[in-house]
Amino acid sequence: MPAPRVEIRYCQRCRFVLRAGWLAQELLMTLGDAIGELALVPGDGGLFEVWVEGQRVFAKAEAGRFPEAKELKQLVRDRVAPQRDLGHSDR
Repeated sequence: MPAPRVEIRYCQRCRFVLRAGWLAQELLMTLGDAIGELALVPGDGGLFEVWVEGQRVFAKAEAGRFPEAKELKQLVRDRVAPQRDLGHSDR
């Protein structure tokens, strides 16, 4: 079974690419061996969402804010490697 695909969809006109890239790096450093592919997907309209295997796990529009790195690691971990301990990110 192939490892999961994670997508960070971001608004390019709002210049959210730097935040998307930073969060992608955080996910890969922590969960890189459990993620098969991580894609940055440009969009517009203030978009900032994170999807795992076709299911949205975070939406800036619903939360009213960007995700914290710790929070995002936990959300993605719960989908790709639920048994994994994230150490300090779980505390």
